[in-house]
Amino acid sequence: MVKVGVLALQGAVREHIRSVEECGVEGIAIKKVDQLKEVDGLILPGGESTAMRRLIDKYGFMDALKEFAAEGKPMFGTCAGLILLAKNLVGHEPHIGVMDITVERNSFGRQVDSFEADLAIKDVSDNFPAVFIRAPHIVEAGAEVEILSKHNDRIVAAREGQFLGCSFHPELTENHDITAYFVDMVKEAKAKQLV
Repeated sequence: MVKVGVLALQGAVREHIRSVEECGVEGIAIKKVDQLKEVDGLILPGGESTAMRRLIDKYGFMDALKEFAAEGKPMFGTCAGLILLAKNLVGHEPHIGVMDITVERNSFGRQVDSFEADLAIKDVSDNFPAVFIRAPHIVEAGAEVEILSKHNDRIVAAREGQFLGCSFHPELTENHDITAYFVDMVKEAKAKQLV
């Protein structure tokens, strides 16, 4: 049985766990570093990236998150989670820094500028109802990064090997397609490790 963790320091944790469980696998709220050993993949939820970084540091998660990535386990960053995964941030120091992308924070405006848009996401959905809240976007993507979706010419979803990132909040919709795509990534990675 595949287990998917959701980093439960801040953000829409319950909603992500519900989405994971809708995809037929167990979702676990990760509140302690040693819980990372229990899961096969990890979702870094939306929230506030600066606050999340403070909590990651406070509870000693940074080295463990980098180790999780180094073990080849899939990670999915949504909104603030995308910021945490990026190797480069416009005007800021990177956080976990494992995905070969440059991300700009709050690039779609403030909270009041939040919006929804139907997106075509490669290998996921032709019509995904994406919720953008103070969303970042991917300014540049490295050679190995596959661009999965754009909105108004801005990259809003991408994958690089075991890493998946999006600018929006898939957990705030009833559509679990992108979560299911990530769950499949986790299943594939786990199957390879068992070989």
